[in-house]
Amino acid sequence: MNIPNDLKYTKDHEWVRVDGEIATVGITDFAQGELGDIVFVEVETEGESLDREETFGSVEAVKTVSDLFMPVSGEVIEFNEEIESSPELVNEDPYGKGWMIKIQLSDSSELDDLLDAEAYSELVG
Repeated sequence: MNIPNDLKYTKDHEWVRVDGEIATVGITDFAQGELGDIVFVEVETEGESLDREETFGSVEAVKTVSDLFMPVSGEVIEFNEEIESSPELVNEDPYGKGWMIKIQLSDSSELDDLLDAEAYSELVG
């Protein structure tokens, strides 16, 4: 299982990569493995400001649908349109081409509440 050291993680299996005031968000390798083949990703919150832990979308796999939660508060400024037509990218490259949204951070101190790679690794065992 791939858990990059340069990312932050949530207990709900989202990852966060921060570049200045912009955070890129996706689901972890563990999460995509548990979900199985992803067939659809829905994000209808682009342009909205959401609080940490609010639902920003959902991911549909062959067997289940799972909500996606904001790891930090902010405005959803971009949705990865490539996964709309190719949702399998989330399975194939969850930390690269399979990213889901970009957020304009509203409170970067919330990043301190997220898990580092070691803590996330312990969480998923």
